[in-house]
Amino acid sequence: MSIIAQHGEVFIILACLFGFFMAWGVGANDVANAMGTSVGSRAITIKQAIIIAVIFEFLGAWLAGGEVTNTIRKGIIDPELLRDDPQLLVYGMLAALLAAATWLLVASMKGWPVSTTHSIVGAIVGFAVAGLGAAAVDWGAVGTIAASWVVSPLLSGTIAFTLFKSVQHLIFEAQDPFAAAKRYVPMYIFLVGFAVTMVTLTKGLKHVGLDLSFGTSLLLAILAGLLIAALGVFMERRVKASSRQADQFGFSGVERVFGVLMIFTACAMAFAHGSNDVANAVGPLAAVISVVQTGGKVEGAALVPWWVLVLGGGGIVVGLVTYGHKVIATVGTGITELTPSRGFAATLAAATTVVLASGTGLPSSTTHTLVGAVLGVGLARGMAALNLRVIGTIAMSWLITLPAGAGLAILFFFTLKGMFG
Repeated sequence: MSIIAQHGEVFIILACLFGFFMAWGVGANDVANAMGTSVGSRAITIKQAIIIAVIFEFLGAWLAGGEVTNTIRKGIIDPELLRDDPQLLVYGMLAALLAAATWLLVASMKGWPVSTTHSIVGAIVGFAVAGLGAAAVDWGAVGTIAASWVVSPLLSGTIAFTLFKSVQHLIFEAQDPFAAAKRYVPMYIFLVGFAVTMVTLTKGLKHVGLDLSFGTSLLLAILAGLLIAALGVFMERRVKASSRQADQFGFSGVERVFGVLMIFTACAMAFAHGSNDVANAVGPLAAVISVVQTGGKVEGAALVPWWVLVLGGGGIVVGLVTYGHKVIATVGTGITELTPSRGFAATLAAATTVVLASGTGLPSSTTHTLVGAVLGVGLARGMAALNLRVIGTIAMSWLITLPAGAGLAILFFFTLKGMFG
């Protein structure tokens, strides 16, 4: 009797527990990407952010989290290598989930925004090296993922810098900033609607088998942008001008116009994030279930049962409610002081970078993209506006993520192998 047949139920229970723990980590650490700028700029309160994120992250994970997932995220190892020894995949995926979740727990407690994708990638690399040897890892794929550490923050930072400079020039330096805001904000609302719809269609809904071509997505995104712009114009009519604030820029009325925008971006980013990043938790879990249910067959892709997506969505929500505030504080207030207009520039830049990366096949991490964008907005106001100590800590936590995930996975892999094998 094979090990998988003998301990099948135990493996599935462990996979569900570790998968939920991993989804908790995604919620505790990664949801700050969608919410940090909105909370930091005081466009919404932390309580409102949690309510928005709970609804949209869960819907994203459940509705668009994907029916089929690659058994091994990002093609780092070839599933063929595990055909003769399927229990290795089971130990490996359990170890990877537990290792990535443990690292996310540490990072979330410290308030470090790290990438959940890179955590699970590091863990899978660790198990592959431990179980199959270093030659089994596609180091080219790992190198491409590592390159995204530099590429995505640079790109989003540049876009955020340019966007915020344009807001400064067109609106805050105008004779009448409030009138200028009413004139130009619909254009920015269109850009938000467009970018965020593209994120949702190219990254969020591709898992549902809604395989739209890039052209179709583009057309739908333009239409959505126009609709959202029309709705924004209707909502901003209700914002009245008020006296100058202590802030060196514009009127509080202008910032309130951008505050309206931030609510749109928060909802949409949460949905796109839930749909995309739930795979980090449910992918390895689905792989274990698939191997146990087929009696040891290792497939390249695994079907995700609906209850697994609910488990993943539930874990994200619990993580966000229990621990999400720490990383939200780092992204929202730790790096630089945000106002709604600055937060808007950062979120739009992050969404645009994710779209560009999806369209061109560049690997991107939502976390790195958003932190880069917040940095870009801070830089637009001069180096003094940045908290360099916080930035140094974040950079260090990014560098540690892959090796930390790998080291923990090796430890857990041998522990599990010793227990069952």
